[in-house]
Amino acid sequence: MTDYYTENLGKFGFREIRMLKDILTAWVENGLPEEFSFDNVRPAMNMNSGYVFLVNDDYEVAMMNGEKLEIFHTLPYGGEEGFLSDLIEENTPDDLHDEDVEYILNAADISGFDLQPPWLDRKIDNITDMEPN
Repeated sequence: MTDYYTENLGKFGFREIRMLKDILTAWVENGLPEEFSFDNVRPAMNMNSGYVFLVNDDYEVAMMNGEKLEIFHTLPYGGEEGFLSDLIEENTPDDLHDEDVEYILNAADISGFDLQPPWLDRKIDNITDMEPN
């Protein structure tokens, strides 16, 4: 692992322990995000950013976004990170590599995210491209 990543609760400060408490409370009250795997779920912290989150064996990350747990995504090509809503809001399909666009469209489809233009237009274009002539 890196020098800034830890799963050692002894390295968490009181602020981070409170954040973990909120994460666990959200898990108990609302469950984990539907697409988040239950394989070896554990708390972790990025000691540079102060982010506290849950991680699993598939390297998926669940973090608080407001009052609920959501998947925190890392785009496969460009490496940009964020919640799906933020990635969609802060980018257009033309801003990103095709691999990242496909990742976002797939994540939106899996989570039932309501896409709006220009993302919806790109999704429709992809569906049209896959239809037989």
